[in-house]
Parts: sequence; C-alpha cells; structure tokens
Amino acid sequence: MTVVSLSNEKQPLLEGGKVDDVEAWNPDKTAQRKPFFLGFGLATLAIAYYAACSSTMLVINKVAIHQLPCPTTVLCLQLATASVFVAVSNRAGLVSAEAVEWDKLKKFIWVVIGFLGTIFANIKVLQHANVETFITFRSSTPLVLSLCDYFFLGRALPSLRSWLSLIVLLGGSVGYVMVDSDYKVDAYVWLLMWYAFFTFDTVYAKHMCDTVKMTNWARVYYTNAIALVPLLFAVPLLGEHKRLATIVWDYSVLMPLALSCVLGICMSHAAYLLRETVSATAFTIVGILCKIVTVVINVMIWDKHATPNGIMFLLVCVGAGTFYEQAPKRQT
Repeated sequence: MTVVSLSNEKQPLLEGGKVDDVEAWNPDKTAQRKPFFLGFGLATLAIAYYAACSSTMLVINKVAIHQLPCPTTVLCLQLATASVFVAVSNRAGLVSAEAVEWDKLKKFIWVVIGFLGTIFANIKVLQHANVETFITFRSSTPLVLSLCDYFFLGRALPSLRSWLSLIVLLGGSVGYVMVDSDYKVDAYVWLLMWYAFFTFDTVYAKHMCDTVKMTNWARVYYTNAIALVPLLFAVPLLGEHKRLATIVWDYSVLMPLALSCVLGICMSHAAYLLRETVSATAFTIVGILCKIVTVVINVMIWDKHATPNGIMFLLVCVGAGTFYEQAPKRQT
C-alpha cells in the first residue's frame, strides 16, 4: 500500500522538485485492503484523525474570535501558520511536498476560492450565531451532496436507507430553526452563503483529489498560501487594523489564538486525507457525526449554546447520520 511519503527524501516546494510516484488512493478499494496499523484500515484512521480536529476546531475558533474580535486577522494567522509550517517542515525533511507548478496552480485556484469562501463565511457565522445553529445547518448538506456525487463524481444514488437518513437530517435542521431562541437574520444570511461555498468546495476538492496527483501536504500548502494573499489586503479594508491597535495581547488572547493556528494545520491535512479516502457525501457525514463532541464541549465551557429543544433536534440530525451508507462508484 502506497501512502504519502513522510521520509527524508523531500521534494522542495520552491526549487523545482517534482513528485511523480504519488499514488492517489482509491476510496472504493480502501475497505478491501488489509488493516495496516493496530488492526485499523486507512479509512478508520482518517476518520478518527479528522474527527479529533473537527470536534475541537469549531469551539476553539469561537473562543479565539470572542477574545480577538477580528475574524479576518485570525484567519490570516491560521493560514500563514499552516503555510510556514509546511514550507519549513518540507525543508527539514519532516514532510513531503512537491514544488509549485503552474498547471496545478491554475487548477487549484478554484479550490482556494471555494475554501476561502467557506472558511470566511464560517468565521462570520461563528461571530453572529451560536455553534449549534451552524452545526445543524451543516447537517442538511449531505442531501445536496449525494446528488452532486451522482452527477459530477461518478457515484450511484444513495440506497433507500441512506435517503431516509438524509431526509431525517434535513427534518432535524428545519426543526432546529423553528425552535432556535437565538434567531438572527444576519447570521442566517452568512449561513446561506456558507452553504453555497461549502457545497462547491466539497465537490470540487474531491474532484481534485481524484484527478490531480499531489501529496496532501502540498495541497495544504497550495490552499493556505494562495488564500492568504487576498486576505492580507482584506484586513485594512475591513478596518481590523484599527481594532488590533486596541487589543491587549495577554494570555487570554494569545492562548486560544495559538491553539486555533495549530489545529488549523492539523485540520487542513486531516480534511484532505479524508477527502481522498471517502466520497464527498460521506466526508460531510463524518464531519456532522463528530460534531456531537463539539456540542458536549460547548455546553461544558460556553454559555451561548442552544435551548434543550434545539439540542434535541441536533441529536436527531446526528443520530440519522449514523444510518447513512456510502454509495458505491457507478459501473461504466
């Protein structure tokens, strides 16, 4: 089984190196391969890795933005940290990332547009709404993505069991909106914007993982480094530089900010690893299911969580997701 190299045989990002032997993982063959680590297969480990990052990233971002109310600046620092980490680690031989190539760069611009739109709308949602609102709206995306898998990514339509699972997910989302005690129109405008960007980003990123041979660390570098450029110009345009001058940079600000940057690196890598391993719809389902951990953490440490009825509908969404079965590739 071939995996992304983490050896000292590095390929420099900026000195013309090229990786020709990166084998793209076939999601439909992953389950057929033998377990390769402590009895677990690639898909299981990828899910666990992504779940650990995803379940904590949302809460850490919420705390970081609460302490530093400059969401674009927080995002810039996360992107810069990830880019520098990959570049330095590649030089040191800790990770493998091939050199920047113009042909791949052109294809990757659309990935960055989807990624940048998704995470910016994500941060704006966290600024204006509670965590459960965001999680529940995300729970309805697999219904749309299952159709995108069929029309654009060559998979079959979901089974009857999976359709029922997705419909219950949607019903739980509608139920939450009806009982949401913290309804804000501006929050839901950002949620709808996030919805559009997220759908495009999930489908196109999966297409790129299936068709363009790259290491995952190279994907992390391309995504974060390219997205950082326009955001650096957005900070002064949005007036955040004035707010930054009034911030007291103490432990309560620096600690959650540093944690969000570290988790941002892991989240980027885990997301691309999981995208290679499962379908676009299954990738989203995994993200929804692991958010139950986010709810537990949020209720324990934060006072801005949903009502009991809202959490009940959220649990309905998460429970329905456990019955989803990934659709196989269509036979041609």
